[in-house]
Amino acid sequence: MTTPLFQSSITSLPLLSRGKVRDIYAVDADKLLIITTDRLSAFDVILPDPIPRKGEVLTAIADFWFARLGDIVPNQLTGIDPESVVADNERAQVRARGIVVKRLKPLPIEAVVRGYVIGSGWKDYQQTGAICGIALPAGLKMAQKLPAPIFTPATKAEVGDHDENVSYEQAAANCDAALAEALQGTGKRGAQLCAEARDASLRLYQEAAVYAATRGIIIADTKFEFGIDAAGTLHLIDEALTPDSSRFWPASDYREGSNPPSYDKQFVRDYLETLDWGKVAPGPTLPADVIARTSAKYIEAYEKLTGKTL
Repeated sequence: MTTPLFQSSITSLPLLSRGKVRDIYAVDADKLLIITTDRLSAFDVILPDPIPRKGEVLTAIADFWFARLGDIVPNQLTGIDPESVVADNERAQVRARGIVVKRLKPLPIEAVVRGYVIGSGWKDYQQTGAICGIALPAGLKMAQKLPAPIFTPATKAEVGDHDENVSYEQAAANCDAALAEALQGTGKRGAQLCAEARDASLRLYQEAAVYAATRGIIIADTKFEFGIDAAGTLHLIDEALTPDSSRFWPASDYREGSNPPSYDKQFVRDYLETLDWGKVAPGPTLPADVIARTSAKYIEAYEKLTGKTL
C-alpha cells in the first residue's frame, strides 16, 4: 500500500495551484500535471488528516470513465506517463495518482446533472415545486427518480468556495463573456459551447447511469467540468463520475422517501456533525476508525463499479 499523500512536493516542475484535493503543475506550454492527493474537505474545509488511497481511487475511477465514455466527447488525457515528466525521486508521488493533461480553457460553469430529487434539489423542490427553476411534477418523494435527468448548471461564487445555481440562460451568458477572447477566429460563441456542454453532460450521465445500474450502483447526480482547446473544441476535464463529484447509492439500500447511504465521505460528515465545531478552518483531527471506514468506502466504490481490485 502506498503512503498517504496529503500534499505533493514536486520541485522539477512549476507549481500552479493547490485545490481542495488536486495539486497542478506546469509541464510545458501545452500540458499540465495533475496530482490527486488524499486530502479530504468537508463543509468547504480541508481536514488535517489524509484518507489513505483516496487519490488513487479518484484517479482510477475517472480514468475508467474517460475510457468508457470517450466516444461522447473528447477529454483532457494525453496518454503521457506522469512518471516521465518528473524527476526520478518524485515518481512515487505521481504513481497511480498523477495524470498529464492538455492545457485547456475551462468553461465558467459546473455542469450538474440530476437524476433523482435529493440534497439541495430536494430542498428547492419542497419550496418551489421546481429544481433550479425547472418545474417538476407534484408529489415527488425524497430520493425519487425524476421523469428524466435535468441539467442544472452552477457557477462559482464571487466570494467563497460555494457553487451557486444559475439558470441555463445565465450559464450561457457567462460562457459568452468568459470565452469571447479564446473563441476569436473559431466561428464559435460561448453560448454554443454551453449548449454542447449541456448535451454532452446529459448523455454522459445517462450512459454512465445505465452501466452503473448493472453494477448495483445508482448515480443520483453528478458534476462535470469542460474546457476548450485553441480551435474551440469542447473537452471533458477535471474528474468524472467519482464519489467526490457524484452521489453514488448502493441500489440494494435504495428506498423512495429516505436518503440512502452513499459511497463517499458521509462517515466524515456524520462524525463532524457530532462535534462542537463551527465548520470553519482549521478542521478537527479525525479518529482512526473514521479514516479507515472512509478509505474503505472509496475503495469499495471503485471495486464495485469496475469489478476490479484496486
